[in-house]
Amino acid sequence: MLYPQRLGQFTREHADTVAALLCGFLLFLGWFALHLGWLGLAFLLLPAAYVIGGYESAREGLTTLFKEKELDVDLLMIVAAIGAASLGLWRREYHLIIDGAILILIFAISGALEGYAMARTERSIRSLMSLTPDTARVLHQGREEEIPISQLKVGDEIIVKLGELIPTDGIILSGYSTLNQAAITGESLPVEKTVGAEVFAGTLNGYGALQIQVHKPAQSSLIQRVIRLVEQAQTEAPPSQEFIDRFEKGYAKVIVVAGILLATLPPFLWGWDWETTIYRALTFLVVASPCALMAAIMPTLLSGIANGARQGILFKNGAQLEKIGKVRAIAFDKTGTLTTGQVQVFQTISVSEYTKDDVLKTAASVESSSEHPIGKAIVQAASDLDWVGAIEVQALPGQGIVGISQEQQVIVGNAIFVQQYVTNLPEELQELVQSWEQEGKTVVWVARGAEVMGVIAIADEVRSQAAATITRLKKLGVEQIVMLTGDNEETAHSVAKAVGIDQVYAQLLPEDKLDVIRRLQQQYQTVAMVGDGINDAPALAQASVGIAMGISGSDVALETADIVLMADRLEKIAVAMHLGRRSQLIVKQNIVVALGFIILLILGNFLGNINLPIGVIGHEGSTVLVTLSGLRLLK
Repeated sequence: MLYPQRLGQFTREHADTVAALLCGFLLFLGWFALHLGWLGLAFLLLPAAYVIGGYESAREGLTTLFKEKELDVDLLMIVAAIGAASLGLWRREYHLIIDGAILILIFAISGALEGYAMARTERSIRSLMSLTPDTARVLHQGREEEIPISQLKVGDEIIVKLGELIPTDGIILSGYSTLNQAAITGESLPVEKTVGAEVFAGTLNGYGALQIQVHKPAQSSLIQRVIRLVEQAQTEAPPSQEFIDRFEKGYAKVIVVAGILLATLPPFLWGWDWETTIYRALTFLVVASPCALMAAIMPTLLSGIANGARQGILFKNGAQLEKIGKVRAIAFDKTGTLTTGQVQVFQTISVSEYTKDDVLKTAASVESSSEHPIGKAIVQAASDLDWVGAIEVQALPGQGIVGISQEQQVIVGNAIFVQQYVTNLPEELQELVQSWEQEGKTVVWVARGAEVMGVIAIADEVRSQAAATITRLKKLGVEQIVMLTGDNEETAHSVAKAVGIDQVYAQLLPEDKLDVIRRLQQQYQTVAMVGDGINDAPALAQASVGIAMGISGSDVALETADIVLMADRLEKIAVAMHLGRRSQLIVKQNIVVALGFIILLILGNFLGNINLPIGVIGHEGSTVLVTLSGLRLLK
């Protein structure tokens, strides 16, 4: 019983694809039957192929005709296909019925591809919705009660326990914890939050229980605003798409009107007989059909997509392959994009008789009991050293951690915390620490007993290929490269300097990033955005081309983006731009060839020098020619 259900669900979700496959299958069987002389069977199979493959195009074409009073290529294809079939039956040249079915099959495949592209917005919204829990734990008359998020009201007090997602924006009433806000604000390190601080829905609570008061409606939370921004940005049609739609409708209108005139006027103007007139009119519809023009684009783009996939570049649709070649400005997220998003030990300095290894081992002995990202980074840096975990370890959130190692007290933390246990902090280290902190690094002091052993600088690792990628993009002619981040100014400028970016926008919320992208589009038109987090989703959707990191990227970023770098290799952005520019060149060449064939065939038809078979051969031949030309991009 389960198999028919799955089959039914697949058919509903992929109706256009199933229709195209059935059309192609029936077309093949009909052609085979004609080849064997089984006319009865062929006349059963081929009409079925017409109906199954052409239903959606006919419905859209007729809807556009009656509701918008416009003619489009969908209707033109149906008219041309039916005209070819009718002429084939009339003259008993049954191969013309096959030609009509091929036209319908091409449009059925195109409709299936368009359906997949249109489903992106819905998937993006569903992924965003999954970031927040469905219920919240509300404190009511001293008792905890779980209610749906939608029922939360301003003033409600909610409880968030260790490791749970914050259900809605609010203000902390009691408790202390660190929150991982990287997905929302892009901050590379967990942020310490205590009474009076604002927390955001979708952020992950650390090791402390929190009591939070709802201070705004749930639908006004930051994550809900992100959802609406993604939805709005993805539903806005770009100018290029509007131009294509206008061109398609105009072309179809001209060809249909010309076909009608050609089918009615010649007997009165030039004395043609009606058989010749109708023959020429139908030939005109066939040769003027824009199949070669359509094939000038899609095979090229699909070849470029396949080429990119082999190199770890996932283009979600062909339009983005074209757009990436036109990009004039690129905006990069910082955390997880230009950096790995993983904090690590940047540098260790020791004092007196101690070595760097001594400092790392001592710090690791107490940090091994901590779940804090900084502690994990220190333990990872000391993984090759020989040390033993401390005992009686106690952590003071936001300050540091103490424990007993080798019968001596070990203190690891910030300067204020460590000063409570030592006599003084070495002046030479204080100057160094100050310069590190100005660069946006986090500094940990390490002491044993009453003596400072040294300091450890923690930083988010810059991707090794980031600087080379920025240099390459500048050489390719990208006019403006900027960095957008929710992190602080010092960290942002430090990373920007390391990779060669001059323009920096720091401490941004998701809507701020969106505003920057819009301003860049006003100045540079075609703008790319490279990001990995949920906070990048609105900007990725608004950008002309959204590029997401495949490994470190969040599900929402991957769904929203148009291009995914599957191996997180930034240098592939330049490869994608090169593919995009090649695709533009090949498409332009193919359009010239396609239009040239159409013009020649139309002139030949008007002058009476070609018959319908020759017209079909020219029409199909030009389609094959531009298709093969497009396949060059596979190299």
